[in-house]
Amino acid sequence: MIDDEGYRANVGIVLTNDKKQVLLAKRCNQDGWQLPQGGIDSGETDLDALFRELDEEIGLSSKQVSLLAKTPKWLRYKLPKHLVRNSNNRSCIGQKQVWFLLKLQCDEVNIKLDTHSNIEFDNWQWVDYWDPIERVIDFKRSVYEDMLKALAPVLFNNQHSIPSQHNRPLKCSAILL
Repeated sequence: MIDDEGYRANVGIVLTNDKKQVLLAKRCNQDGWQLPQGGIDSGETDLDALFRELDEEIGLSSKQVSLLAKTPKWLRYKLPKHLVRNSNNRSCIGQKQVWFLLKLQCDEVNIKLDTHSNIEFDNWQWVDYWDPIERVIDFKRSVYEDMLKALAPVLFNNQHSIPSQHNRPLKCSAILL
């Protein structure tokens, strides 16, 4: 779904473990790493899209995670001009995303990247909570920073400070679910 401004609606997944690390996935046959994310289909709610993407991209069901929080508003990024594409005579200039914080409630051996025909990732790893900001492609970094800062108080029970290199003002606070 592309809105009137040219942004595609999308959900993002921040999957955490007992060590408060996050799952970072490597794009299939590429060097790029990112958090799982995917588009919201027409007629789908953000929660429907979340659980569909969770299954499609990392092979987990809603029963294998607990839903902790989400960002309360759309966080947007623009695509570089060479990545802008047209769909149904509309240009997609970027993405607007709602991010969900999830906790893994099963053994990590249940994480499977190859359960669907359109495989997006070929590797994954647990990383420090703030690591994705530095590892994601540059045009997504500000959204990752805003999202991780918004969700951190929930994961760390307001007991974790934001690293000094990420001291831009907070754009939103998480909604507990």
